Amino acid sequence: MEEVDVEPSTTLIPSAGFHRKHLGFEWGPGDLLVYETNYKLQGPRSAGSPFVHIVRRDEDICSPILRKLFNESHLIFVGLQKIKEDIPSKNKKSQFVSISKNYRSVIRACMEELQQNAVSTQNGSLASQYGDQVSILLAIELIWNLCEVLFIDTAPAGSLLLHLLDWVRLHKSDVDARAREVLQSDSPAQHQSYWDVVISLVLQGRTDEARQVLSKQASLREESSSVFKSMDGLLQTMPIFNPTGTQTLTEFEVKWRHWHEECDRCLQENTFASNRHLETICKILVGDEDTLLEQKELLSTWYHFLVTRLLFTHPTIKPPDLHYYAQSSMNMFLGPRASPEPLDIILLSAFEFDLHQVIKDCSIALNNWWFVAHLTDLLDHCKLLQSHNLHFGSNLREFLVLEYASGLFTHHSLWQLAVDYFDHCPEFGRVYLELQIERVPLDTERKAIKVLRICEDRQMSEQVRSICKIMAKRALRNNRLGSALSWSIRAKDAAFATLISERFLQDYSNKGSFTDLDLLDNLGPAMLLSDRLTFLGKYREFHRLYGEKRFSEAARLLLSLMTAKIAPRSLWMTLLTDALPLLEQKEVIFSVDQTYELMSCLEELNSGTKDSNLTDQDEDIESTKTELLRLALARNLTMAIVKEGTIET
Repeated sequence: MEEVDVEPSTTLIPSAGFHRKHLGFEWGPGDLLVYETNYKLQGPRSAGSPFVHIVRRDEDICSPILRKLFNESHLIFVGLQKIKEDIPSKNKKSQFVSISKNYRSVIRACMEELQQNAVSTQNGSLASQYGDQVSILLAIELIWNLCEVLFIDTAPAGSLLLHLLDWVRLHKSDVDARAREVLQSDSPAQHQSYWDVVISLVLQGRTDEARQVLSKQASLREESSSVFKSMDGLLQTMPIFNPTGTQTLTEFEVKWRHWHEECDRCLQENTFASNRHLETICKILVGDEDTLLEQKELLSTWYHFLVTRLLFTHPTIKPPDLHYYAQSSMNMFLGPRASPEPLDIILLSAFEFDLHQVIKDCSIALNNWWFVAHLTDLLDHCKLLQSHNLHFGSNLREFLVLEYASGLFTHHSLWQLAVDYFDHCPEFGRVYLELQIERVPLDTERKAIKVLRICEDRQMSEQVRSICKIMAKRALRNNRLGSALSWSIRAKDAAFATLISERFLQDYSNKGSFTDLDLLDNLGPAMLLSDRLTFLGKYREFHRLYGEKRFSEAARLLLSLMTAKIAPRSLWMTLLTDALPLLEQKEVIFSVDQTYELMSCLEELNSGTKDSNLTDQDEDIESTKTELLRLALARNLTMAIVKEGTIET
């Protein structure tokens, strides 16, 4: 067995194991049940904990706000699967970048809502929980954005640094808040954060904004205005590569080198010696690493330090060279004593273009599969993961999507989203869906119909039968015969349909009328599922014909039910009794031959074994019915002979 990369985290279960008793457990589809057993290693027996603890693998699935993330990202995922293979790769790239941005916008929307809830809630533990979720989403968005820049957008030299600057600015947004605070104060130049804001803007390459803030100080110090003008000139002339312009990368490098030499000359000539803050800015412009490291508090992260370092020393960095600068920047910034956090390791792997390590580390560090499943799916569509297959048959993308979808299936409403994820896993998706769909609790008939429709659309006949049988049995227990019959017909379960048909006939015998007439009148070909159901449908049709005064058709149908032996023998007396009103009509309805057949059925019924359970009173009733039928049949035979003889003559 392969060893794990990291030690699994310990989950503390309150009061469990407190009595030194063994713990029992039961795996569920998305959680674990833990309980104390009666077995104890040593000492006297004592009462254990009466509680059963539920240990959830993924608590985020229970968060109402994060459910919005799952719902919104599901739509993006489905849209991504519809991108056709034959689209030119240039067009695909813009589509993939757009989809990546859509994913990030959903993450940001959830973050903002969580932040608002954390501020507004009065519950301390809930506020802490919201704060933790915001931190996780911030890290997720940071990693995703970097992967978008490096792997999906694949910016070349020159443009790469511009994208990285945007990445840092987006995730270091406190500079804007501090700048607003300084500029809106009564005396911006005297504000305690004034120089921090100026330097922070320079560190992010926002030279125009830095010049604007510097102008506040220059207007107050006329005696040193020449120094401020010199700095303003350096910031104004700092070359910024324009990927849409006509300037080539070589021309930009020459121009940037001249500007860099000018900054270095100013430093050598002590142009800014009279103002330590301006001198610090000049040292930053020449990319002095010691000065940059002195700004740790303003940079706050090693990756901000990396991008700033590249901006002022190597603005035309090529993607293959990133890993060297990333590793050295992290080592310089953190120092020999500090060990990198999981986020640092993930970002470093991204800068090293080690996609599989990024996904692996994220799978270990994050508490659910949402991020790795969707990012891997997108990267797979970009043809970046084609070479990586797992030992057990599925590729990396399918494995992660299956894990994520399986987690969704444990939720009472999100399970419907999981179906689409399984649909887009060609190798094992159907197998997983068949196993998971059987675990969906069929709480209501509406939910059962939803599940059934999913199974029918995918020709999952075994699951369709299983669902229909469950619902049919439940309806029968609740004495809802119509619903039970409907479900058994959908299940094509002949034995159960026969049982329910018997119940319908028993009800008719007891009440003298049928229930659920709409269903019985519209059985159609479904009545052929079983003999008893066929009889039930035809018998109901006889009653309908009789009610419509179509006596001849009703008589033929009644007779065919008996002579074709479709009717159960126990109901023959009932059918013959139903024939009495037709026999007593003024008009002759049964012909001579038909009357003989009815007589034959009556005699066959009487010659059979008597029911030993009948009381004396019941026997008297049966005997009376028989006499009445014989009398009616004899009278009808006489009238039929006369009528048929008259017609012949």
